[in-house]
Amino acid sequence: MKLEHHTDLALDGITSHQPKHSMKRLRNALLIGLAAFVISQARAADPEATKKDLAQFQGEWSMVSGSGGGQPLPDEMRKQMKRVCKGDELTLTRAGQIFFTAKIVIDPTKKPKTIDYQMTEGFTKGKTQLGIYELEGDTLKSCFGAPGAERPADFTSKPGDGRTLSVWKREKAATQPKEK
Repeated sequence: MKLEHHTDLALDGITSHQPKHSMKRLRNALLIGLAAFVISQARAADPEATKKDLAQFQGEWSMVSGSGGGQPLPDEMRKQMKRVCKGDELTLTRAGQIFFTAKIVIDPTKKPKTIDYQMTEGFTKGKTQLGIYELEGDTLKSCFGAPGAERPADFTSKPGDGRTLSVWKREKAATQPKEK
């Protein structure tokens, strides 16, 4: 007796139809995965949301509070910290001296919102730091992992975690002179 591949004969509890069902399940899983990927990419690439949040980053900011590895930044140092964002470039200074410069990449569609620093100048030049941020009016809160570390999931900095947590306040723009 010759067994055809398309018969319903069972051999050790396995029918010849199971490979067809397994292929259908695999195909369906791949299609679902592809659809989820396409949707997530479309959401991640929301240029209007990115443009809106990037516009809110612009200007000069002063540090309100900061900590690194769970240790608060001394007030004297905190008062010297400034950040200036122009376009997608950020410059952080301490007492007027450049601390670092970075290209920023944000994704306001993520929860929490994400921000990456691609360091272009300073002690971590060439490295990337992954972070999260929250913008409320003239206040910016951010939390970053150490260069090469995972992105934080929350706004905390604890001893030994290598994270930096900071809160910034936008400085008010100088009053424009009235036209004559």
